[in-house]
Amino acid sequence: MKKIRILLVDDHKILRDGICSLLKEYPDMEVVGEAADGKNALNLVKELSPDMVIMDISMPDLNGIEATRKILADYPHIKVMALSMHYDKHFVSEIFKAGASGYLLKDCAFDEMAHAIRMIIDNKTYVNSQIASLVVESLVGDSPRSHNKHAFSLLTEREKEVLQLIAEGQSTKQIASNLNVSTKTIESHRRQVMGKLNIRNVADLTKYAIREGLIAI
Repeated sequence: MKKIRILLVDDHKILRDGICSLLKEYPDMEVVGEAADGKNALNLVKELSPDMVIMDISMPDLNGIEATRKILADYPHIKVMALSMHYDKHFVSEIFKAGASGYLLKDCAFDEMAHAIRMIIDNKTYVNSQIASLVVESLVGDSPRSHNKHAFSLLTEREKEVLQLIAEGQSTKQIASNLNVSTKTIESHRRQVMGKLNIRNVADLTKYAIREGLIAI
């Protein structure tokens, strides 16, 4: 029997340990790797070639939405299923726009998770029954015009990365080192982000990043 190879991405080790333990009960599934943030997830996807990534949304360094977008840009055959505590139309909408094939809330029954994994591997889409209505609302209410009015959609992928790292409290020098660019480049990105979002200080940037799910409270 060919097993479904799963990469588990969540910044809470106790949750990863719990899921790993429970997945061992299913002979057709195996966890081949774990990551605590989106950046490590990118490296492990390249190294391990999993069939599926179970992805948290709010994580340090690189959040699950941006990590999903980057993974699927390079490995479109990999399936991504979001596992999140967020019961919110924005998060559901953004993770599906990034290319995810499923969305589960963290309070779901474990049998439901196993069922969702199998459905997604079978090229189907799965969402919790609790959030199905949010998916419909998103499809009905999110026209290209309304999306373009959303300031966050104007940010480039790199600007979103910089926004997240600023909100996590990293200095310009730290961010430049993290992203392998100059401090002047980071300062330019910060000005662009603040201009596009019409935000004047780091405190308000942090509040905005929390609302967008880029960082956890």
